[in-house]
Amino acid sequence: MRPSVVQAARRIVVKVGSSLVTNEGRGVDAEAIGNWSRQLAALAREGRELVMVSSGAIAEGMKRLGWKARPKELNELQAAAAVGQMGLVQMYESRLAAHGMGSAQVLLTHADLADRERYLNARSTLLTLLEHRVIPVINENDTVVTEEIKFGENDTLGALVANLADADAYVILTDQRGLYSADPRKDAAARLIEEANAGDPALEAMAGGAGSGIGRGGMLTKVLAAKRAARSGTSTVIAWGREADVLLRLAAGERIGTQLVATTAKLAARKQWMLDHLQMRGALVVDEGAVVKLREEGKSLLPIGITEVQGEFARGDVIAVRDRRGTEIARGLANYSAAEARLVARKPSSQIEAALGYANEPEMIHRTNLVLT
Repeated sequence: MRPSVVQAARRIVVKVGSSLVTNEGRGVDAEAIGNWSRQLAALAREGRELVMVSSGAIAEGMKRLGWKARPKELNELQAAAAVGQMGLVQMYESRLAAHGMGSAQVLLTHADLADRERYLNARSTLLTLLEHRVIPVINENDTVVTEEIKFGENDTLGALVANLADADAYVILTDQRGLYSADPRKDAAARLIEEANAGDPALEAMAGGAGSGIGRGGMLTKVLAAKRAARSGTSTVIAWGREADVLLRLAAGERIGTQLVATTAKLAARKQWMLDHLQMRGALVVDEGAVVKLREEGKSLLPIGITEVQGEFARGDVIAVRDRRGTEIARGLANYSAAEARLVARKPSSQIEAALGYANEPEMIHRTNLVLT
């Protein structure tokens, strides 16, 4: 049996559910968060990059407000999240700091990741935090989100963050030991599914059922989240959050819980996303030097190699890259709008700020957001 996919992972997204974070709704569980913080810090010292996606704001707010049942009205959920977010983030900050790690709060809505410019801004922020060895603690921005743009639960948010950060592995810590072939509470013959391919339709049939009264996500949401993460080449592990040193043991290669393996390589998944699912808004014509840099050296596209800007596009739009004969050689996400690109074309990156008055990125298209055609 092959080792845990977490062993070879450099960048890991970890998601913990409400029932774990708030000790079944009784308030923020300082001991549990301290335990995960200790493990995250240990992995960071090994050179790994960690992102924590944490539920629990609404549950903690319910406790602080004295509410026994999860409210159904959106305004009450938002109020509970606003109250609970304070205690949740303070706990992560203090526990991570105790182990020498910096932390940052990042609140996201679906609109942040659906809009390309906001997607790029969120990605840049996240990667910058990781470069500075800061552990982002991410949650849905429940205090402002509307029903139409809610992620629904943080399993899905974690999968989207895994895509955003180009994570190698996604670990979902839950109050169950993994995915079973049937509900173990009802079927004595139910067996733990130790490994399967993410996206296997049979998994969804096994995972039917709702979550706890504190959180919203059942096992089905976790299976669907793993399927979503796998589209970007990220494999998922679903494991019991109170398993001793679960993150350290997974990182050491031990098999714990259920491993759902991505069958699409990360580059292939990104290529499919860029080529098949997005429409181009414009194009950049580049010189032969840039063609060589892109095709043969795998470099980013810099403004100095641009000879012509075609069409009208905004930061974050998908655009084509063409050689002087008009042949498309690549597609990518633009770091600058068409108007900005016209101002910086043929200029070295060091002159972007002088030309625009600001500089978002030194590249017109970063290599991680560019795919050859």
